[in-house]
Amino acid sequence: LRSLLNKQDAVGIREVAEELHPATVAEFSEGLDDHEIWHLLDSLSVEQRAEIFPYYPLARQIQLVEDANNSQLGPLLEGMAPDNRDDLLRELDPSFVEAILPLVAKAERHDIRMLLSCPEDSAGSLMTTEYASLPAGISAGEAIARLRTQAPNSESIYYIYILESDRTLVGFISLRDLILANPTSLVADLMQRDIISVKVDESTEQVVQKLARFDFIAIPVVDNQNRLVGIVTHDDVLDTVREEATEDAQMSAAVAPLSEGYLETALITMTWKRGVWLTILFFTAAVTAMVLARTPITHVWLIAFIPLVIASGGNSGNQSATLVITALSMGDCTLADWPRILRRELILGLLLGTLLAIPGFLLALLYAPSPAQALVIPLTILSVVMLGSLVGSILPLLFRSLGLDPALMSNPFVSAIVDVVGIILYMSIAFMMLS
Repeated sequence: LRSLLNKQDAVGIREVAEELHPATVAEFSEGLDDHEIWHLLDSLSVEQRAEIFPYYPLARQIQLVEDANNSQLGPLLEGMAPDNRDDLLRELDPSFVEAILPLVAKAERHDIRMLLSCPEDSAGSLMTTEYASLPAGISAGEAIARLRTQAPNSESIYYIYILESDRTLVGFISLRDLILANPTSLVADLMQRDIISVKVDESTEQVVQKLARFDFIAIPVVDNQNRLVGIVTHDDVLDTVREEATEDAQMSAAVAPLSEGYLETALITMTWKRGVWLTILFFTAAVTAMVLARTPITHVWLIAFIPLVIASGGNSGNQSATLVITALSMGDCTLADWPRILRRELILGLLLGTLLAIPGFLLALLYAPSPAQALVIPLTILSVVMLGSLVGSILPLLFRSLGLDPALMSNPFVSAIVDVVGIILYMSIAFMMLS
């Protein structure tokens, strides 16, 4: 690509772009500097630029847009798919967005403002306004003829949405059913009326759940009057699922979610995102140290079992937290199920605690002065495992009830809480049985 650019071979560049997938062109050209990338894009048609540009990392897109001139930005923004353009503009400074909006046509400006007005992490922030629609009173043959004119401007035509004159959604039909239908059949007789849709302000989590449940390629987005405003396609949902899974994985390790890639995140930013949680966990662990420091342990053999006791409770809490967070995110349970969840975790804690208490007792017999004193270990293990199971299930539910992401209740944080309470339990049981 650099060789073609140096030779000013615009024909060769266009041939490369036509032969390769837009994502591949973006990947191969990512090593070029911004000036070279714009030289590459300027050699292509507006349609090719708009297809290739969204495949650059979002941080690189922002950099390229900020370095571009007006003659480059206007056609690019008009050609981009509405959902990709919305993702980009949301990351730019609002004053910069207002400055570049006059570069696009009035109809596109209205579309941009409408999408940007949708709340972040809502169905509206994911949707595209490029969809295929038809009235109910035409024949299947006429419908196919109309779709030929709509297809170039629609992101997906597998589902065609049937609208009234005021854009009220009354049904939908798949392209397959339309093609197989008798050309004289009315669309009103062919369409499906049991519409599954999402409201424009519904959360992305609900959109993901509905698409997954009904195996849709796309799902319509409607306003409060049931008027169609856009669709969410499966590829946008896949991007959202991947982003949320990455965020959950980072939060489960007590790291604030990264807005950029690991290598692109500045060291100062990375230090802050990791350091805040590490500091919180440090002070939580310091409480454990203070409890131990203030506890006179006359039976030295008890010290050897502190790591075992702490690990048993912490691991049990981590398991419960992970299972409950996953169940909440997948829609397997809701806040209303909290009594059932706590019941299950209490029983599981009892079963798991008993399972670990037996080998714990056998191990304690090797070090304790007597079997009676060795009972401290299995009783403590049973207690901390039950405690860990309850804490690991309660905290994600508490966070969800407060409107926060349950994944914020990370595994290290659960472990830290269980460690503190576990040590107190251990010492208390030891004092009661060995005093």
